Amino acid sequence: MSTTDTSTNAASPYSARYPSLRDRAVYITGGATGIGADIVRAFARQGARVAFNDLNAQAAAALVDELAAAGAPRPLFGSLDVTDVDALAAHVAQVIATLGPIDVLVNNVANDQRHDFQAVTREYFDWVVNVNLRAHFFAIQAVLPGMKERGSGSIVNIGSVSWMIKGQGYSAYATLKSASAGLTRSLARDLGAHRIRINHLVPGWVMTKKQVDLWLDEAGKKAIADNQCLPDKLMPADIAAMCLFLASDDSRMITAQDFIVDAGWT
Repeated sequence: MSTTDTSTNAASPYSARYPSLRDRAVYITGGATGIGADIVRAFARQGARVAFNDLNAQAAAALVDELAAAGAPRPLFGSLDVTDVDALAAHVAQVIATLGPIDVLVNNVANDQRHDFQAVTREYFDWVVNVNLRAHFFAIQAVLPGMKERGSGSIVNIGSVSWMIKGQGYSAYATLKSASAGLTRSLARDLGAHRIRINHLVPGWVMTKKQVDLWLDEAGKKAIADNQCLPDKLMPADIAAMCLFLASDDSRMITAQDFIVDAGWT
């Protein structure tokens, strides 16, 4: 159920400071809005040197200006479509030329567009794969040489509980989000030899603006009340808070794990 979307700009619940994140080079895919925007905010507020990509250049510019005005290091932004993996790799290379090797990669970009299983074409399925999995795979490939050279790094793949709770109406999306867990575990041993950690951060139904505007009807509110153990709304900043921990040295011996942040839904 995670998505890249317009942020609610809710008050951030996190207050922890991670000294190890200061000056770290962080690359975030799909960072202009929603969960991604709060992840950008969270790292920038830690004093990290943040770069991110997105298709929404207008929202990205507003976010960059917001953070710079607040005194955080000004993030670098690249306007690109992550389904173009050559453009993605080129932007990562450009960021590395400016910031140095990437210390932290957050594979956040996603699209949970609703669809009818019977109506899914080969072309549509390929697009869902390209957004929700292929971009993650090749972003890892792009940052890996620098991480190996340094002998350290943290990769956080953002997943979704959608397939765990047998959600309806987005079968292709849910399938690819289940694959995110496999991608994480399948790389952990190879990367671990270089002290590079890779973990899977799995959000529940996060109240981004898009989710609220499009899908939070009375039935959705009832589903939250019936299924979450905690009564509060799950917000983008809740996901960002866990992301900071997984990127920091405080989690230095954690890899190949699923971290579910869903208020107890699963």
